[in-house]
Amino acid sequence: MTLKYTDVSEFPQIIEELQSSFSNNLTRPLNYRKKQLEQLYNLLDENEQEFCEALYNDLHKHKTESLLGEINMIKQDCLDAIEHLDEWTSPEYVEVGLAHKLNRCHIRKDPVGLVLIVGAWNYPVNLVLLPLVGAIAAGCTAIIKPSELAINTATTIDALLPKYLDQKAYKCINGGETEMTNLLKYKFDHIFFTGSGAIGKKIMLAASKHLTPVTLELGGKSPVILDENINFSVTAKRLIWAKSFNSGQTCIAPDYILCTKKTQKALLKEIPKALKDQFGDDIQKSPDYARIINQRHFDRLAKLLEKTKGNIVVGGKIDRDDLFIEPTFVENVPKNDRLMEDEIFGPIFPIVTVDNIEEAVNFINEKEYPLSLYPFSNDNSTIQYILNNTRSGGVTVNDCLIHATVPTLPFGGTGASGMGAYHGRKSFEVFTHKRSVLTSPFFSEKLLEGRYAPYKETNYNILNWLLFSKPKFTNKRSRGKWKIKNIFGVLCIIIVAYVLKKKFIK
Repeated sequence: MTLKYTDVSEFPQIIEELQSSFSNNLTRPLNYRKKQLEQLYNLLDENEQEFCEALYNDLHKHKTESLLGEINMIKQDCLDAIEHLDEWTSPEYVEVGLAHKLNRCHIRKDPVGLVLIVGAWNYPVNLVLLPLVGAIAAGCTAIIKPSELAINTATTIDALLPKYLDQKAYKCINGGETEMTNLLKYKFDHIFFTGSGAIGKKIMLAASKHLTPVTLELGGKSPVILDENINFSVTAKRLIWAKSFNSGQTCIAPDYILCTKKTQKALLKEIPKALKDQFGDDIQKSPDYARIINQRHFDRLAKLLEKTKGNIVVGGKIDRDDLFIEPTFVENVPKNDRLMEDEIFGPIFPIVTVDNIEEAVNFINEKEYPLSLYPFSNDNSTIQYILNNTRSGGVTVNDCLIHATVPTLPFGGTGASGMGAYHGRKSFEVFTHKRSVLTSPFFSEKLLEGRYAPYKETNYNILNWLLFSKPKFTNKRSRGKWKIKNIFGVLCIIIVAYVLKKKFIK
């Protein structure tokens, strides 16, 4: 199958139309947003089989992985947004000090405008349509750009999206590097990108020319730390599931294991049984195991296995024609090994041995902040030590991946693993400008005259008392500086403000 790229000559008209739709408030009404979210839900619900077939053709994903890891997550976010949209968009009235009791102070939830959402090939439905839920809920217009590497999925999205969503507000653009480079020349009000750090830097550089804010969902080497007191049978099952899900091509996949030699031996004893239980005697024949996206990424992974100085103790079977790489465990991997340089993004699991948890933490901290962290331990103090002494985008304790499935938990990276977070309400907030609004009544003018020139010390003291707090640690000498006449003046203002508020504000 060949993916039809969008002609770059069409970009100006597409962007102008979407900007005009936003300027004319097409996407602002809540009923409109809810209807479009319902349509996005229907798009996925009514075409579930088409999406699953496309994902199978691109990545050999089993239907269960396609539903759990892609389609159902988007549908759930649609339902949550529809249910809570009135609450999310309602003005947020804030507490104010005495000086502003007569003012009305609140935060508006305004859509940011036209946004660009750039997806990735490893979860080609989820990573382009899940952010779109937030953009629709916020009231934005949007261009989505699926990954050209997942050809079947991108074609399916391009064909189905116009049948469900309003084309005056939401457009799909397909293309490769040339089209993406041209698209980034235009000014957007927010860019949401999922992919590698190298491309993320290019996105951020292009956005900086227009001072466009960005959300970058990147990746990194997400470590597993194994304590010696864990249940090794359960741990082996969970690690294999997480590393094999989508054949390890997940931004939050566990990348490598840190443990003692004793723990390494105990874990590897359980791995063959866990693999057989999940995929049978011949993993390549299992319908449940995905494939590498293309030969370029296959060759990259194969080269890592060829160059490693660790010992392949489980797995190692590869088939380039089938884009198949067996789940592979590599023991006694040196800390400076090729497997430890970059994110693996495949079903290869290096094990680096350390003497203790402290050494594991120090090793993690020598690297860039990971997108996820996976400590396994039955000792809560050990878990707290790891959490207190490391940084990562997210954490799942005694398991892997599943923190990303909780819509009420923000999902995102920190440092080199990304900036910004989404899922659930956070997706709405990504594309929302919190606009501070203060409305001052005209009848309060008498109370405000002290702020005008010519300035007087008495007026300053009153305004300072009304506007700013006194520190609780202030010494007794500074507390005694207030004069009786200033206190009396403040009391008068309070009384007058109260009377005015009763008279004019119902």
